[in-house]
Amino acid sequence: MRPSPFDPPDPRFVTTGEHPLWDEALAAVNRDLAATLPEQRPLCLVAYPGWERAPDETERVHVALANGDAHGDCLWPEPSAAGALRAVAEAAQDTVMELLWQAWPVCTLHGLGMHVTEDAGRPSWWCAGGSRPGDPAHVRAAIGEMDTVHRPRRPNRKRRKDRGPR
Repeated sequence: MRPSPFDPPDPRFVTTGEHPLWDEALAAVNRDLAATLPEQRPLCLVAYPGWERAPDETERVHVALANGDAHGDCLWPEPSAAGALRAVAEAAQDTVMELLWQAWPVCTLHGLGMHVTEDAGRPSWWCAGGSRPGDPAHVRAAIGEMDTVHRPRRPNRKRRKDRGPR
C-alpha cells in the first residue's frame, strides 16, 4: 500500500559528525537538559527528506527527543559556532515545550520559562524577571552551563505536620 501524500515522511537519526557545529551545540544544550530535567534522555538530531518543490534541499534537520519525535522549524546552516548554538537551543526549546507540554528551561528564581539571548558575545538563557520592581530581568547562565538543579526556597510555604522524622 502506498503512503498517503499527507503522511509525514519517516525521519532518520543523524549520525555524529554529519553536522559538527550542530553536534557541538547539541552537546551543550543536552548538558542543560540533564541539569534541569534529569529524567529526560538526551536530545538528538533527525533528518527528514527535502521538499519535492525544493530540489536543492536534500534534507531538513530538526532537534528531537530521544525517540525521534521533533517539533518546530528545521535548522539552517550557521556560519559560526555561536549561531549554531542559538539555533539548536531555540529548536530544542520548541521540541521540549511542545512535546512534553512544559516550559523549558525554567528560571529557578522566578519560575518562568527562559529565552535565548546574547550576553557578552555568548548565547545564554535569559529570564524576563518577576512582576515586582525588585525582580529584574537577568541572564541565568550561558547555554551549556546550567549544571546544577536548584529549587528556589519558598519562605511562605506551610510545612506539613503529618510528615515523620527526617
